[in-house]
Amino acid sequence: MEKILLEMQSITKEFPGVRALDNVTFQVREGEIHALVGENGAGKSTLMNVLSGWYPHGSYEGKIIYDGNECKFFNLKDSEKVGIVIIHQELGLIPYLSIAENMFLGNETAHKVGPLEVIDWNECHNKAIMMLNRVGLDENPETLVKDIGVGKQQMVEIARALAKNVRLLIMDEPTASLNDADSQRLLQMVQGMKEHGITCIIISHKLNEVEEIADAITVIRDGATIETLYKGIDEITQSRIIKDMVGREMTDQYPKRVPKIGQIGFEVRDWNVYHPLYEGRKVIDNVSFNVRKGEIVGFAGLMGSGRTELAMSIFGKAYGKDISGKIIKDGKEVEFRNIADAINQGVMYLTEDRKGAGLNLIDDIRHNITIANLQAISDRSVINENEEIKVANEYRKRLNIRSTGILQPTGTLSGGNQQKVMLSRGLFSDPDVLILDEPTRGIDVGSKYEIYTFMNQLVEEGKCLIFISSEMPELLGMCDRVYVLNEGRIISELKGSEITQERIMDDILTDTRKRAKNGANSKSNENEN
Repeated sequence: MEKILLEMQSITKEFPGVRALDNVTFQVREGEIHALVGENGAGKSTLMNVLSGWYPHGSYEGKIIYDGNECKFFNLKDSEKVGIVIIHQELGLIPYLSIAENMFLGNETAHKVGPLEVIDWNECHNKAIMMLNRVGLDENPETLVKDIGVGKQQMVEIARALAKNVRLLIMDEPTASLNDADSQRLLQMVQGMKEHGITCIIISHKLNEVEEIADAITVIRDGATIETLYKGIDEITQSRIIKDMVGREMTDQYPKRVPKIGQIGFEVRDWNVYHPLYEGRKVIDNVSFNVRKGEIVGFAGLMGSGRTELAMSIFGKAYGKDISGKIIKDGKEVEFRNIADAINQGVMYLTEDRKGAGLNLIDDIRHNITIANLQAISDRSVINENEEIKVANEYRKRLNIRSTGILQPTGTLSGGNQQKVMLSRGLFSDPDVLILDEPTRGIDVGSKYEIYTFMNQLVEEGKCLIFISSEMPELLGMCDRVYVLNEGRIISELKGSEITQERIMDDILTDTRKRAKNGANSKSNENEN
């Protein structure tokens, strides 16, 4: 019989007005990859925060049995001493420190020099190289974290965990911000760690990935354990997991819609954008596209293709410099000098970075919903607080935001409910054109379905909707047309049956090869001259 490495017995955790965990029992066998799944707000992250000491012993009821011993963790250091390391969804790296400095921050190798302890940076550097090699990351340890992509930053987090002699690694949504290639690389690494005796707990909403790598899957709903499924023993299907998560059958992941597409409502012509810091670096190259009223238009592309930069540059020049081109709305050319201009003229953008740039996490739900359209609840520049409360309550009910009330701080909500608050803000600004950038990133299937339903309702009302997503299945499931971007250029426009994952990837790879060939020819001609 396989050894039980971890057992959490009858864990109950309460916050003011909310029971986040209700008598949860959770077992993990040594050497397995164990997935923890559930809707946003189900209690997954709370359970792992209890395990890691983020919520200290005494703030919850129940027992933690680890490696046969009852443990009482009062902070992260306590759990790390026995080899339990957690990597949160929002990476805990410091951008302006080097990779090596981040890896050993708080875990430095130091030597006594007289009465002082002095960090041995040479040893830290050498250890960093060893750990980076273990995770397959070919980067100089002196490189600043801000200068590497999100996928590589995730690898640095794992290397940092390995440097702490990790035995049980907890990963909260490790692939949420990664493209398909980086996600596969990370999942392969996790499987490789298993071969080295490291046990992993993964929280994820990407059920296809869970199905692929997990040896066991535990489903939590409303703070309670529903069931644990074991590969090779139980029948594990996405439909069964979804039913456990939401408490009902979901026959369709995407709500049905009969398109009612009208005239062109929004058009961008010959759009060019340069990087705000690197002189002469063109980020968006002569892009033209249009969106019809009642239409959902998707933008596909790999990470770094320019989708977000394009959207932000259109939205009141929120990104870039030396921007040129035309924006035509309802047949008339318009100019957005700033974000307020764009909102006032009926264009709204909801960022992919809800925590860093989208929401004021220390403020309440009410203010986060109304902030972009205060004039609608004001009289002579004075906010009508009763009207503001009424509006916030309407959107809380309409989008089914799970909270204790509209005065709850937004930062205490689950990811899916934070996303609904941001969507509420977008809807309250009453835009004609709504740009959604990764609106379902890091949220569960039930919340995704609700957001898809609101997207359909918006286009039913004749709105123009631009949908940026790294998840190709949802582009296929929701969009009437898809533009494919690669390196800042639109390389194809797909409609109807043309919209397939194979076609999108083939267009990107073909364009990449073409650019590489043209670049090599140009270099050859320069050498000849």
